[in-house]
Amino acid sequence: MGRIVHLGLGNFHRAHQALYTAQAGGWKITGVAMRNAALCEALEASGGAYHLGVRGKDGLSVEHLTVHDRIILASVAPEDVIKAIADPDASIVTLTITEKGYHLVAETGALDLGSDAIKADLAAILPSTGIGLLAFGLAARAKAGAEPMTVISCDNISGNGKKLAAAIADFDRAAGLGIAGYLNDQVRFPDTMVDRITPATTSELSDAIAEKSGAVDPISVMTEAFSEWVIEDDFAAPYPDWKSAGVEVVVDVAPFEKRKLRLLNASHSYLAYAGLGRGHEFVHEAISDPILRAGVEALWDEAEETLPAEVKQSAGAYRTALIERFSVPEIRHSLVQIAMDGSLKIRERLSPIILARGADRSPAALGAIKAWVSFARKTCREGGLLNDPNKEVLARLLSDEPGQDAAAQLCDLIGLDIPHDAQAGILT
Repeated sequence: MGRIVHLGLGNFHRAHQALYTAQAGGWKITGVAMRNAALCEALEASGGAYHLGVRGKDGLSVEHLTVHDRIILASVAPEDVIKAIADPDASIVTLTITEKGYHLVAETGALDLGSDAIKADLAAILPSTGIGLLAFGLAARAKAGAEPMTVISCDNISGNGKKLAAAIADFDRAAGLGIAGYLNDQVRFPDTMVDRITPATTSELSDAIAEKSGAVDPISVMTEAFSEWVIEDDFAAPYPDWKSAGVEVVVDVAPFEKRKLRLLNASHSYLAYAGLGRGHEFVHEAISDPILRAGVEALWDEAEETLPAEVKQSAGAYRTALIERFSVPEIRHSLVQIAMDGSLKIRERLSPIILARGADRSPAALGAIKAWVSFARKTCREGGLLNDPNKEVLARLLSDEPGQDAAAQLCDLIGLDIPHDAQAGILT
């Protein structure tokens, strides 16, 4: 039996990679929660089992998943995470630690060695970040002479595998772990694209799953029927029969990644910021608003022109499917959930559309960024907590007296190299 170690034991992993692995058969997952002690306790009490509700056009179906047989809380037992990665029975590490969990320099994609969290890892005996845990785990694996390993980022970062590989190499050099040769020869970091709308669990969603399954489960997860996973064909070791479960293994993930980021994710961000501004709470409400629906279509018109030829022909069908996916009331996908970490997400989702077309030909994408600015400014002015790793910088740039070149600094933050007059318009 094969083994996967997964970092980031949240809802998305349990609705996506875990389900694919369970359907492939023959493999088990060591689930690592970074800080969520309550989730760990509940999963340990259930033996790693939980209920997954899948909401489609034909109603709700429920599956009982038992693919996780070991649970670790990284904030309490980092040494156990390192041992799990070094375990010769494990041949794959997967990650869903969100964009900010990689601690990358926005402008270059390199590891941010000035980050407080990374500096703490470099100074500590045991690390706490996903990057530090993975690097230490691979170092322990190299020292033990274990078999090769494949490390698969499942986060919405363009070129996620390559950026993760570079980050681990940067950490190795800074920490003096001495594993450059092992990383080059024995470890692979394929790029991936993942897609499945998975909202935060609410009592309403849990109750629906319990009613269908007949079992009360405090850690149940609700997700949509649509699911997609595309992985670059670059493995260092055996992997589950994911293909039989619907995973696509391809030579180049980039076209699929761009389609998802610029159509699904870009419109999600627009609906979140503009939708909250118009008093909506959930995605299905926002997409039913005629003004916002028109904004989404305009944004997609711009984005579609920037897509690679390999996926451009399927963009129309993809757009139609997205409208159907966004319109399911029972999913209850919160706009506030989507709105977090905007400065990181916009760099990946909206700025590339504008860079590809030019500011003068991207009014819808610029409008989506303006909606984010309006949301962030309103949150800061009203004394709310802006859920963004750059919240201090944003509070200064969006204040009543932002200082000179605030627009240019904001554009630098989100990777938007556009003319000065267009920069100024974003803040107005």
